[in-house]
Amino acid sequence: MKFLAAAALAGLLGWVSTAASAAEVPYNQAQFDAARAAGKPVAVVFHADWCPTCRAQAPVLERLARSPAFKPLTLYVANFDTATALKRALGVTQQSTIVVFKDGKEVARSTGDTQEDRLAALLRHALS
Repeated sequence: MKFLAAAALAGLLGWVSTAASAAEVPYNQAQFDAARAAGKPVAVVFHADWCPTCRAQAPVLERLARSPAFKPLTLYVANFDTATALKRALGVTQQSTIVVFKDGKEVARSTGDTQEDRLAALLRHALS
């Protein structure tokens, strides 16, 4: 019984530490609005599973989002095919678009880039 309790606690702690360190999250309108209103650094990635560029971007963005340099940044991943109101509000017309916000305002945007150094420079706009 003690073993099961210890295993459950270890699993819970592992899940909590992973969730706390993850800076890449599924898009949520309320969370996004609250983060922008609070002036937090955020970016939205418009991803489509069928898009080869999006598939190339995903591991690069995940790696950047988990790096210590980008810890303050929240990277919201929006589904390009279903987030139509968000696309309209931000004027996004293509998948693989990344929109970066600082102090609640858009400060940078990119479409179709997959190069880690250029994506890092793009995301730094939210932090500098």
